[in-house]
Amino acid sequence: MDIRTPKESNAIRFINAYNQIDQTLRAVYNFKRNITFSDMIRRAVSLNSVVRKYEDKLIDYARLRNAIIHNSNEERIIAEPHDDVVLEMERIADLVARPPQVLDSIATKNVLVLDGGISLKKALETIYKTGFKSIPVCDNETIAGVINAGRIVNVLGMQVGNGVNIDDFASKTAVRDVISEQDIGRVFAIRPKNLTVQEALDLFYNNRRLQAVVLTKNGSNLERPISIITTADIIDLNKVVEDYDV
Repeated sequence: MDIRTPKESNAIRFINAYNQIDQTLRAVYNFKRNITFSDMIRRAVSLNSVVRKYEDKLIDYARLRNAIIHNSNEERIIAEPHDDVVLEMERIADLVARPPQVLDSIATKNVLVLDGGISLKKALETIYKTGFKSIPVCDNETIAGVINAGRIVNVLGMQVGNGVNIDDFASKTAVRDVISEQDIGRVFAIRPKNLTVQEALDLFYNNRRLQAVVLTKNGSNLERPISIITTADIIDLNKVVEDYDV
């Protein structure tokens, strides 16, 4: 026998989760009150990775919510959502309102940092030995950029084309000389340590040239890197969203 009180009914839980999503998205993205939930979801697709993933379900659930609200009264609830529907709606609501942070999910807290004065040859050797695809570069505790094998190969390839001895060039050229501050926000980003999984996915989604996101305490390039996530982590970021449990 179902001994739940009316306040614990599936319909009430479903509506509460719906309202949580509605209120959070309107507050975070400044959506006006006069647009419908479904229209808001469609607009939020480009802004929020969770909404993007569950767009169709959220629009379907909006129809279910309308059926419950508009056809029910205090004595009679017209529709009781199934348990699995309620659980999924609550999970989505929690992901939207309280998304997991990257540092608590996938990112390592021990990040390798290269000094801007080391040679390209040493940097390439470090990348080979560690297996790291992208490594932050610092000059005097300031983030100067991110170096990866692709950048080094492009630079060395250009020298080969110009007839330069690449072993000599790679030994004498410092990493700082082949990276640029203009890369910040273009091919890599700097964000605070409380970056959420949803925000990380949105960064990569909205900038297809982005190769890495460096995490610091407050998101400043004047701070030492705490961690780094790259395009190779996108699959794991999506898995966090898929496997998230309330």
